[in-house]
Amino acid sequence: MTLFLLACLLAAFPVVSMKSPIFGPQEVSSVEGNSVSIRCYYPPTSVNRHTRKYWCRQGASGRCTTLISSEGYVSNDYAGRANLTNFPENGTFVVDVAHLTQNDSGRYKCGLGISSRGLSFDVSLEVSQGPELPSDTQVYTVDMGRTVTINCPFKRENAQKKKSLCKKTGQSCILVIDSSKYVHPQYSGRISLIIQGTSQSTFSVVIQQVKFKDAGLYVCQAGADSSGDKKNADLQVLKPEPELVYGDLRSSVSFDCAVGPEMANVAKFLCRVRNGETCDVVINTLSTRDPDFEGRILLTPKDKNGHFSVLITGLRKEDAGLYLCGAHSDGLMQDGTSVQAWQLFVNEETMMPHSSSVVKGVAGSSVSVLCPYSPKEGSTSKYWCRWEGAGNGRCPLLVESQGLVQEQYEGRLALLDEPGNGTYTVILNQLTPEDAGFYWCLTNGDTRWRTTVELKVIEGKPNLKVPETVTAVLGKTLKLPCHFPCKFYSHEKYWCKWSNKGCQVLPSQDEGPSGAFVNCDQNSRIISLNLNSVTKEDEGWYWCGVKQGHSYGETAAVYVAVEEKVQESSDVSPANANAAPGELVEPRAREIENKAVQDPRLFAEERVVEDAGDPAGGSGAPADTSSSKGQSGTSKVLFSTLVSLGLVLVLGAVAVGVARARHRKNVDRVSVASYRTDIGMSDFENSREFGANDNMGASPVTQETSLEGKDEFNTTTESTPETKEPKKAKRSSKEEAEMAYTAFLLQASNVAAEAQDGPKEA
Repeated sequence: MTLFLLACLLAAFPVVSMKSPIFGPQEVSSVEGNSVSIRCYYPPTSVNRHTRKYWCRQGASGRCTTLISSEGYVSNDYAGRANLTNFPENGTFVVDVAHLTQNDSGRYKCGLGISSRGLSFDVSLEVSQGPELPSDTQVYTVDMGRTVTINCPFKRENAQKKKSLCKKTGQSCILVIDSSKYVHPQYSGRISLIIQGTSQSTFSVVIQQVKFKDAGLYVCQAGADSSGDKKNADLQVLKPEPELVYGDLRSSVSFDCAVGPEMANVAKFLCRVRNGETCDVVINTLSTRDPDFEGRILLTPKDKNGHFSVLITGLRKEDAGLYLCGAHSDGLMQDGTSVQAWQLFVNEETMMPHSSSVVKGVAGSSVSVLCPYSPKEGSTSKYWCRWEGAGNGRCPLLVESQGLVQEQYEGRLALLDEPGNGTYTVILNQLTPEDAGFYWCLTNGDTRWRTTVELKVIEGKPNLKVPETVTAVLGKTLKLPCHFPCKFYSHEKYWCKWSNKGCQVLPSQDEGPSGAFVNCDQNSRIISLNLNSVTKEDEGWYWCGVKQGHSYGETAAVYVAVEEKVQESSDVSPANANAAPGELVEPRAREIENKAVQDPRLFAEERVVEDAGDPAGGSGAPADTSSSKGQSGTSKVLFSTLVSLGLVLVLGAVAVGVARARHRKNVDRVSVASYRTDIGMSDFENSREFGANDNMGASPVTQETSLEGKDEFNTTTESTPETKEPKKAKRSSKEEAEMAYTAFLLQASNVAAEAQDGPKEA
């Protein structure tokens, strides 16, 4: 039975050639005296919208004679009964022909161009003669799968006689149903005979789930003898006329299906006719779905009257074909199922911008998705949803252009709209494996511009590196570093502050005075964000990213918390060991405020250089002189001066001797060709004392290496000897001695001056 039904459908819907971008019905049939309306589709480009449209008839020689065109031409055969209407906003034009005759049967073309040799589509028109029926015949027309009620009148004197309905087959009439509860097997379970009462003069026969083979001439009878009442009824079962659906490659189409209120609680389905043999389920309400449509199809019930819609996004060339929708308890196409039909054409000359159907992102990093929308609808709302395949499929919204962001995506997701560009960008960062799946780009405008993309989360390391946690102090300055690899040198780098309405890029120094500015040091490959005088409003998510023109690249996110002051540490440092009870000496490291808490594996350690203490080991505090008041005198002053001079002379002699001994001990012989010289190891001094590091952010134990365009951060934790520093100019032994002697004289002079400036009381 199913094969018979499909054979009938395929006879009505032959395979359509997809070579031309012009699309229309391949076969049209009607009856003499009736009219037809042929709708032809074309790519809605600017040229096609304004070019000539025509309807022509093909002759035996292959020549196509124009009958009507959009320029106002109408042939004599069509005068007064045909017209052509163009709908440029929809990319369609319609040819209406009335008062059909059998002479109108033939092959035609609908097309575009200045002649009949332009882009066109072949259409076959068949006009048949109406059936010859008895003059008293009542005609009933019904769509396949629907319900029909045949009314049979009778006279009052035949009210008590048996009622029946039979179907004419040649010269005989086969009984279908009667009032004695007989039912023909072919109608079992779907036919009933209803008698309202003896006072009524009509009985009814109701046939449900009408099939093609139910069509024919029926006879109603009240009584079997010559005095009985008879009434002829012609049942015509209509094949579902396919609705033409024209979709662009990578765009979307929607099928709206109405199966009737009697099927409201029955399983719904959409199937596709393949190979002329079966109608394979694409999707149904029993959770069956074709894998070819995974991630790009939704079935949505519309009301309680059996209406539902099926939306398909990301159209492909292979999606073109014949689709049927209906309702059946099995969720499958069965004989007698009420169906609607669509003939889908996929135009490869699409206006949809080409974009990848699959995007890949590294766990912990980000992805950016470019979503198109109709350039004519710049003010429409934009959305991004995640497709869920459970049940009929659903796509809950995650973000929209008016400021809505789902709570679980705060700080991670942003929709960046660029009016007039025809696209908007969605950025999702801090990726996790759970983010993998299908996502849809939507607008509240033209549904054809809905697209889908599959997100895959792969293993790897993010290119951009930012601090993990940041705590800022009110009123202080905050500096956020963002490390990026060499391959992003040519990209535009930026910092922005995230909100539910997007990510506002922070102004640079060149854009005027501001509390926030961006600067970039290519030597250290860091882009830094500085916030001066931090306020509570500065708290939130900040993104570091790269872009080229309108194309957004990778981003990294960091959350900045703002506190009134830095929490005091409970640890007692060596500097606090000698402090009085209840008094802590603030460590030197406290002088650096609002520093990001950084992962030492990713960032160069920021070291604090301690201030050098007193060379003699003193604390620098003034000595207690209360016990010596009134006891100083000239004799003590003289004695102190003599002792000091003696000590200075002894120390000077020892210093000269030690210097010469160390020089002889550390001398290395270096030979360069035939030239020999003495170089003292003491000449190699630590250049860091003079701030000579090229990379101020690099730690002595961290080496940042770039190899073949890839950045590798290698941290060495084992003890190593001090790195050699650039050597200074060579000095001779005589110069060393002279320098030591000069130092001795300067120190002796200072000691004498201090002694003479001492107390002068007797």
